[in-house]
This record gives sequence, structure tokens and C-alpha cells, in this order.
Amino acid sequence: WTTTPWTLPSNLALCVNATFQYIKIVDKTRQNKVFILLEKRLAQLFPEVSKADCTAERKAELYDILEHLPGSALVGLKYIPLFDYFVSSNPNSFRVVADAYVTEEGGTGIVHQAPAFGEDDYRVCVANGIVSKGEDLPCPVDSNGRFTAEVGEWAGRSVKEADNDICAALKARGRLVMKEVYNHSYPFCWRSETPLIYKAVPSWFVSVEKIKPQLLANNGLTYWVPNFVKEKRFHNWLSEARDWAISRNRFWGTPIPLWISEDLEEMVAVGSVDELEQLSGVRVTDLHKESIDHITIPSQRGKGLLRRIDEVFDCWFESGSMPYAQLHYPFENVDRFEKGFPADFIAEGLDQTRGWFYTLTVIATCLFDKPAFKNLIVNGLVLAADGKKMSKRLQNYPDPNIVIKSYCADALRLYLINSPVVRADKLLFKEEGVSEVVRGVLLPWYNTFRFFVQCVDRWEASTGVSFVPDAAVASSSTNDVDVWILAASQGLVHFVHQEMQAYRLYTVVPRLVEFIDELTKWYVRLNRFRIKGEMGDGDALLGLNVLYQVLTTMTIIMAPFTPFFSEYLYQHLRKLHPNYGSVNSPAVAVDSFGRADSVHYLILPVASEAQLNPRAEARFKTLQVAVTLARVARERRHIRNNLPLKSVVVVAAKAEDVEALEYLKDYFLSEINTWDVTMSTDWEKLCSLKVLPNWKDLGKRLGKQMKEVAKAVNELTFAQISDFMKTGSMVVCGFTLGAEDISVKREFNGDAKRYEACVSDDGGLMVAIDTTCDEEVFMELRSRILASSVQKLRKSSGLVAADKVEIFYEIIASSNKDTPQKVEEATKLVADAIKKYSDTIVKRLRVLPLPVAFKSPHARVVATEALNDSDICQCTCQLYLTQPAVVVCAEKILAVVPSTVAATESTALVELAVMYLQTMDYDRLATLETVSVNLEGTVFKFERGVHYFLMASEKLELM
Repeated sequence: WTTTPWTLPSNLALCVNATFQYIKIVDKTRQNKVFILLEKRLAQLFPEVSKADCTAERKAELYDILEHLPGSALVGLKYIPLFDYFVSSNPNSFRVVADAYVTEEGGTGIVHQAPAFGEDDYRVCVANGIVSKGEDLPCPVDSNGRFTAEVGEWAGRSVKEADNDICAALKARGRLVMKEVYNHSYPFCWRSETPLIYKAVPSWFVSVEKIKPQLLANNGLTYWVPNFVKEKRFHNWLSEARDWAISRNRFWGTPIPLWISEDLEEMVAVGSVDELEQLSGVRVTDLHKESIDHITIPSQRGKGLLRRIDEVFDCWFESGSMPYAQLHYPFENVDRFEKGFPADFIAEGLDQTRGWFYTLTVIATCLFDKPAFKNLIVNGLVLAADGKKMSKRLQNYPDPNIVIKSYCADALRLYLINSPVVRADKLLFKEEGVSEVVRGVLLPWYNTFRFFVQCVDRWEASTGVSFVPDAAVASSSTNDVDVWILAASQGLVHFVHQEMQAYRLYTVVPRLVEFIDELTKWYVRLNRFRIKGEMGDGDALLGLNVLYQVLTTMTIIMAPFTPFFSEYLYQHLRKLHPNYGSVNSPAVAVDSFGRADSVHYLILPVASEAQLNPRAEARFKTLQVAVTLARVARERRHIRNNLPLKSVVVVAAKAEDVEALEYLKDYFLSEINTWDVTMSTDWEKLCSLKVLPNWKDLGKRLGKQMKEVAKAVNELTFAQISDFMKTGSMVVCGFTLGAEDISVKREFNGDAKRYEACVSDDGGLMVAIDTTCDEEVFMELRSRILASSVQKLRKSSGLVAADKVEIFYEIIASSNKDTPQKVEEATKLVADAIKKYSDTIVKRLRVLPLPVAFKSPHARVVATEALNDSDICQCTCQLYLTQPAVVVCAEKILAVVPSTVAATESTALVELAVMYLQTMDYDRLATLETVSVNLEGTVFKFERGVHYFLMASEKLELM
């Protein structure tokens, strides 16, 4: 049985599977001919026997079984070949052999063997002594895929075109049982998409099989990432390695420097141009085929002239020679080569397991009995989104230039490094993945940098001093968030060094991404008001120094991964550093931060042991988990994050988690937006433990005792379940149950209507939130939304943190349906909320929103917005942002007018004073405590805080 009739003239053997069951039958449909075939493949001769309705009677009509035979009984049987072209030259052929590659899936279980046209055919025939390695094979096909004169009947015919004629010849001789159309996979040239044929060609080999032990030993000296490629894939390839065919029948390529006699008895391998000149008397400068093929070498054994073989090297031989060829070793750079071999590190794709990695290893082992490299990263293959190989012809991938232009090269680089491809796995390339890196990593990182720059500008405007970063100031901070982020940044540095030394790119980038997330979503959020100066310029300076140190550390440590963006940040950050501009200072190293012209000139920082603080990191990890659980609980009850919670209950399995949340209680309260929190480790009091057995798998083990075990499991005490959670196993009714058999779910014991609880994945932390919502809660929400709306208005108006404004509000009717009473009630609601939470609002906005009645008529409005938000009030809240304007107290000015001045003149003097103060230069007035002025011959002295105020809120404080 075969799918390639054109190989039948070259048949030398038949192959069966020794372990399969064969039968000898009489075929009643074919003139009672006797056939031997695999019992399970009767359907190949009689398709209807595979149908369910084929009866025993029908089968008896088709065939009789004469004998059952194991495949091993057929081995050694001789047979008459289909064609006699190679009978005389192959006396040991035309017999049955066995091999496990024969399957039950197709054919007759007896496979035709043509060793010149199949890899398995050749292997089986060599193993059974039908052909020998190194000998000529029956191969009547030329290099153009046409039959040679050895098969005169079809000489000159294309082999595939001759298929039908060969079948016809077999039929005429009574040797064809069946011919049918059979769909199966077939090799095609991936470039021209034309069918290929397998054909053995004479080649020159490296005797790899002789050095297998050395190859395996040298492989053991190398370090691979991931390790399974070395231990499994490459080790198995070396274990089964065969002699390596290094010759190719082409014109272009490096000529193999082997000169031989016609009888192949004398061979000379030429090792250099000088040696060739010594042997032939010809000096060459061009080593290409056409320049050396004419050169002959006189035989040393009286065999005439030795001529160079026609073949050129397989290009993989050249690739494997790269370590030597790149340095022109051994003719030059001997010391340099010996110091750098084996190479410290190489990297290539998984497909090079049988390519470059293999040829490097073979050649290095042959030459030096060493591996060619010490460390190796194996990357997987990047495929198109549909899982197919990327193809220029199919255009099934986005243009890399467009991807880089759209998202930037760093985004593409991070996407690839943070993908399965660096773990020797496949990556289905999706452009949206690159976009996600921009949104999730680069933009938050950039926004943190921009936030830092804005806060520096605000601090400099507030203090009148230039910001100069000082690492000592940053290190001196005792602020918990500062201590944590500095510890986390140094932990990151330590981790990067540790993992990069182990060549584990796939662990480094996720940690870098995680740190960016911690910096942008946790540190900046927890510290934003402080760094903005709302807790004083001194505290802001401390926070700015810490943030600067973290940003610089991150910029350097990320430089190998995001080279362009890191360079952009460095060029801005270095300008603030004291070393910037110290080009000619011998005291400042040229590769120090600030002076170095590029971030890529800097050595990666080493972790500061003094700033490493595992406990601080652990505390904040607990805080993050607890906050996340509280937010999940909110989502389940559809409670917004900005709506305050009356209380929260936290139950922890570990005392250190309770300590962490107690230590960071202020941050915890702020992040989960609650008024009160209760913390405990008393699981038994506040929680119940529910055991969930894996009955699907347990049923197979327990059998009839499953009911007994189920009853015992339901009766387990809290203490027994707790012990199981600690140890991971328990004995129930004589059966040992582990984590794969039982899972434990923690459930809150409290009021399920009032509380919503959420448990961490490891079961070590549970957070339950009080879902009660009343007017008291909504009053705080009202103040928060009002403050948030002001912030958004500031941002949309182009104001930066350093810009001072006054804030005024006015409650007006949203429609004709809003009565004056409704407006009045709404005004009171807003005023009460502002009054109750005035301290919080001032901390956030630096000024208290006031009713519009307090706005100076001369104040310039910067921005205004009408808010129709039911969380603020049921009417429209009109916001006004104005430039600070002088507010004058006319009553106080009237009090200092001399009593001798007439009433009408007094009024005129007061109006003149008010006009004078309100038209003075605001910045100049802000520097004065008193103002003296002569009005109509009368000298007045006005005091700030008595007669005039720089802002309306100052007057309000006095009132």
C-alpha cells in the first residue's frame, strides 16, 4: 500500500508492525485470491465491513479467514518484487521487516519501503541490513525529478506524471489489487507552492553519532531559559542525533575545502589559503567556487591529481562556525577568542533547537570538546493573530513601521518582552496588545512624571526657591508611604539584578509593570495632596525629593526595556540634578546621573541595603489587598467609591496583617472611604468555614463509602477545618484528603442584609462593608462631589496647581418647576455640607467655596460651569472660579472717617477709598500689611484684615 506509485520501481522491502495482529484471507470478490493484511484494516479491501449493519453472513460472502498471524511471524518472509530493475544488485532485499512506525490508522498495515525516497524507509532498511550507510541506493530519479535510464520503461518522464502509467503496468501484470483517490497531506515548497518529492542525494557528513556522549555532556554545562528546552527538546534531539549532512549541491555558497582522488581513497582537507598554496602552488584571494574549482593538488600516493569536490557547505555549518569566523580564528585574534569562548550569552528562537544551537554545539564539541556558549535565552515564535506564520505574501500582520509610528517602539518592545514569547512559547501578535501597553504602562508612567513637574512648578512658585533634589532628604523621610515606595524601588532594583543574572526576562518585566502600577495608582494617589503642598511646603519638598529619587531609579532600571522613553525622562530629570552642567568638573564622574549625556551611559543602580524594608512592602501589600476587597464588595452592592461607608470589618488570618492595617489605618480609611474600621483575627466568631469536596474525583476513590465520608465532612468542626487549612491534609474515615480533594470557603457570620463581605484568594483576609446609606452619608458625598467638580473645572480651564483662584457657588432653578422654596432648601443642603466638611474641602482646594454674594463685583471670572448633579442638590449649582480680588469692608472705612466730615462727604470718601484699594496692583498689595493714602486732604491708614482683605474667604473668617 502506498500513496506514491512512482516509488514502487525502487521498492526493496515490506514493513509490518511486529505487535499487531494480521490475517490471511481468501478474497471471494477477487477470484479467491489469498491476501495477508492487518486484521483491523479489512475495511481497506472491503469498505462495507466498517459499517455497523454489516452482518457476519455478509462478511462470509466477502472473505474467509485462513489464519491469524502476529506481525512478528511475517518478518523474514521473501516476496516476488513488483519490478525487477534492482533485483540483481540487491540480493539481500525483497523481504518483510518490522518497525513500530507502522500504524493501524491507514493502508493495509504492510508498508512499501523505498529507502531512497523516505526517511523512515531508509532508517528501517539500514537497521535491517537491506542497505548500508554510505552505499549507493536504488534511486532512478534525477535532479529534475525525472526517471533515469535505470527504469527504461519511463525514462525521462516526470515521476508524478508517471503515476497512472505505473498503476496501469501493475494492473496489466495482475499485481494491482485496488486504486483509489486518497486525500492526505503532502509537502509543498513554501515559496513556489509546487509539490516536492523526498529523494536521497549523496552527501558529505560529520560523524555526529560518534560524539553523542560528548555532546550530551557539553549540553549539561550550559544554562538555558527556559530550562525545559534544554532538558527535554534539545537533550532528546542530541540523544537521537544522526550524522550531519553538511554538503549542498548548489553554486552559491562556501566551497567545501576537500580535494579527493577519483576512487575516493585519498582525501585532503585544506585548512587555509597558505596550505592550499603549499599543496597546489596556486595563491588565491577569492574563495568562491568559480575561483578555486580549477585548482588541483598532486597526489601523494600516486593517484594523479586530486580535485575539489563539487559541493558547497550547508549554510548552517557556517552559522555554527560563527564564533571562530567572526574573529578570523585561528589566523588572528587568538587571545581575544580564547578569553571570550565559550560565549557568555546568546539568544535565538525555539526553531533553532535543531538549527543554530545544534550546529554551534556540534562544531564546538568537535574542535574543543566544549559548549559554544554558557547562557542561552530561547524565545518562542511570533505568529499572526490567527495563529498562522507571519507571511509577506499573505500580509497577515500589521506593518511594524506603522505599529511603531502609532504606538512607539518602546510599547512594542514591552509587549514582546512581557509575552509568552520570552518563555519559548507562541505569541499570537495583536496590535491591541501594544495599545494596551501604552494605556496601562507608558501613559500612567508619563502622567506621574508630569504630575511631578507640575508640583515642582507649584512649589517653586510658592517658595520662590528653585527645587534641587537631594537623595539624603529623600532617605530621611519617615512618612510611611515614602518609606514604602523607596523600599519597593530598591526591592525592584535588587529583583532586576537577581533575575537578569538568571536571564529570566519573563519575570522582570511583569515586576516592572507591577511597580509602575504601585507608583502611579498607589503612591501618587495616597500622596497627591501632600505633594501638591496642601500639608505645607516643607512636607511637599520631602515628597518631591522621594518622587524624584524613585523616578530616576525607575528611569535607569527601565532603560534596557524602554530605551527611548527612559531617555526622554532622563533628559528632563537631569536638568534638576546638581550635577547637570558640571561638564568640566573633575569632582563629578562623566557617567554620573545629571552629567552623563544619556541614560544609557549610566550603570544600573545597586540596591541600597539601608532602604530595603520587606516589612514596609508587606504592610502595603496587605493594604492593597484589603482595599481591593472593599472595592469588590462595593461593586457587588453597586455602591460608588466616592460614597462614604459608615463602617468596615476586617478579619485576618495572620496577626501581622492586622498590625499592617492598624499601622496604615489612616490610609486604609481614606482609600476605602469609611468612617470607622474594626479589625480582628477571630475567624471563629466572625466567620464560618464551608467545606466544598471535589465529589467528581473523590467518587472514584471512595466508592461505596462516599456517603459515610460526606456525613463526616459535614460534621467537621471549625478547629478541624482550620487545621486542614494549615496542613493541607486530613484523614476522614480512613481516607487522606488533600487540597485537590477539598476546598474551604470562608463566609461572613454577620447581618448579610446590612454587610457585604469579600474574601481574598488565599483565604487569609476578609473585608465586610456596612452598606447603610442615609442623609449623613450623602452630606459628605455632596461635599466630595462639589470639591471634585471644582478640580475638574480647574483642569478643563487650563489652570495648574500653582494658580490661585477663589471659588463661589450659586444655587439656581433648573427649570420652571423649581420653586423658590426648593432653591432655598437646596442652598441650605450645600451650605451645610460645605460647613461640616470645610477642613477637608480646604485641604483639597486650598480655599473654601463661598456663596456668590461674597464675590467681589470687580473679580475677573476665570471659569464657570452649571452643575446638574442630583448628588449635590436637586437644582442647578452654578460654579465660578475667579482671580483673587480685593474685598473692602466699607463699614470699617466709614468708622475711621473724621467726625468733622459731613455725612454726604463721608459717603464720597468711603467710595473713593474703596475704589482706590480695589484698583491697586494686587501683587503689590499682597506684600503690604497697611496702606496709607491722602484722600481729599484727609490721610487714611488702612489695615489688611480690618479695612480690606485679599480674598473673600479672609473676610469670612473675620466674620
